Amino acid sequence: MAENQSDANGSLKTYDDHVPEIKFTKLFINGEFVDSVKGRTMETVDPRNGQVTARVAEGDKEDVDLAVEAARQAFDHGPWPRMSGYERGRIMSKFAVLIEENIDELAALDTINGGKVFSFSKAMEIPHAVASLRYYAGAADKIHGEVLKMSRDLHGYTLREPIGVVGHIIPWNGPATMFMMKVAPALAAGCTMVVKPAEQTPLSALFYAHLAKKAGVPDGVINVVNGFGPTAGAAISSHMDIDMVSFTGSTEVGRIVMQAAATSNLKQVSLELGGKSPIMVFDDADLDSATDLALTGILFNKGEVCVAGSRVYVQEGIYEEFEKKIVAKAKAWSVGDPFDPNVRQGPQASKEQFEKILSYIEHGKREGATLLTGGAPLGTKGYYIQPTIFTNVTEDNVIVKDEIFGPVMSLMKFKTTEEVIKRANDTRYGLAAGILTKNIDLVNTVSRSIRAGTIWINCYLAFDNDCPFGGYKMSGFGKDYGLDALHKYLHVKSVVTPIYNSPWL
Repeated sequence: MAENQSDANGSLKTYDDHVPEIKFTKLFINGEFVDSVKGRTMETVDPRNGQVTARVAEGDKEDVDLAVEAARQAFDHGPWPRMSGYERGRIMSKFAVLIEENIDELAALDTINGGKVFSFSKAMEIPHAVASLRYYAGAADKIHGEVLKMSRDLHGYTLREPIGVVGHIIPWNGPATMFMMKVAPALAAGCTMVVKPAEQTPLSALFYAHLAKKAGVPDGVINVVNGFGPTAGAAISSHMDIDMVSFTGSTEVGRIVMQAAATSNLKQVSLELGGKSPIMVFDDADLDSATDLALTGILFNKGEVCVAGSRVYVQEGIYEEFEKKIVAKAKAWSVGDPFDPNVRQGPQASKEQFEKILSYIEHGKREGATLLTGGAPLGTKGYYIQPTIFTNVTEDNVIVKDEIFGPVMSLMKFKTTEEVIKRANDTRYGLAAGILTKNIDLVNTVSRSIRAGTIWINCYLAFDNDCPFGGYKMSGFGKDYGLDALHKYLHVKSVVTPIYNSPWL
């Protein structure tokens, strides 16, 4: 059983003195916090205990219409797209400073809203989001086209122009990361936007909107509409005056977003969708390092990560020792209140996700998989689940095929390189993969054979602001991070004029 921080009654210890005051609960439209048109509200729940922490305004189609109207006005007539890139970057840099000044409060909001480990959010996730904002602030004045070498008496060049009004639909598993992953490059490009945070985790998005206004981002540039996917999300995807939608979430919802975009105004779409990422451990890998990487790959953020290394393939020469080590480490993994500085895994983000993960665990048991450790809830309240490892599974098992989005690993043995490549590719997803070996020839072969958008070699979860991230197959298309993310919010326009009596072309 995983190490947990519990009292004599079996309840996990809580740290309620860390709970912040919730300051922003309305919609943020055209620089103001406003109630929804219909006056509806929805609950936000603390996954540590299942209790309601606040009621926030629930946006609908009418609210999205108002937000889009504000964003369109700001794009067509406002200063943001017309500023120099330097000036946009200066305001974005001020935005970054304000986030740093409020980091404790922002981290605490993500803890009570999504079960994020407070110490990690404060030390890693929010600083990474700030670094992303600064990265694109630095890129804002480096947007340029190119001069073309035409084949006849013509002078040609390209311009990169902001795409317009963008709809961002973001998930609940990483509120800080996801907000800035979408917003920062769109801001740098000169776009205006409507952000729909996940209905489970709207609190920090509203705080970011407040800080953006305080930093000098003009009214209407960033609008935040809380709401549910079938209402507010659908209104964004199908809106005739939104020029692009960027979505991160499940493959099933990604299909709906794409269909809505196609049947409305054929808006551009960027989709970062599900994953079922393999980690391949070869005989020459360092066992201690490999077990640490594989365990972190599935338990980081309680497994609620699109690139979670949920399929771990270990070569037969080291399999038995690998299994012993990783099970021992999983049992020692600390689970508990995410405000506890000693805890590495908090609660699942919602009751719905908690129950979904437990149902997959039961499915694995029914299919005959061997449960090595975990497989049950922790504590008497809240949405905590033990780190769980199954073995004796195949690619036909549901727990191997489906994205569980929780702390559940399928551990499998392989013999040859050809075998593991075939098995790793036997999935409808293609988001990421890990390769653990000291053999550079093996690295080159396997990394070029796996159909996935990111390959991590002797590391995992190695994200960087300069490294494009996105999927193959049903994991979607379009890139976040890097200059690729900036460019997807920019149109390329070709400009051609004749040249007369030029001595050269």
